[in-house]
Amino acid sequence: MTLVAHHFKASMKYQARIFVTLRPSVLDPAGTAVQSALKQMDYHVDSVRIGKYVEIILDAADEAEASQKLDETCDKLLANPVIENYRFELTIIEESKS
Repeated sequence: MTLVAHHFKASMKYQARIFVTLRPSVLDPAGTAVQSALKQMDYHVDSVRIGKYVEIILDAADEAEASQKLDETCDKLLANPVIENYRFELTIIEESKS
């Protein structure tokens, strides 16, 4: 019987704030409708674009791993890369041991 050494590696808990927006070349009918409504309410704005905001809490060994996980999540689920762009902000919220 052999003993297996268990290696504990520290992981970080991150909060990600993800912003998904339509690419500039894509028409935004919802944004146009909001802009029109604002104009009718006497609020004159130059442009309105509608997007999505998502918050995720995730564990990762470091910021590079967290970014890689978020890129995959955004590309596969949260954004349509054909018509949308995304960006995210990461904040460390705690350090833990796994």
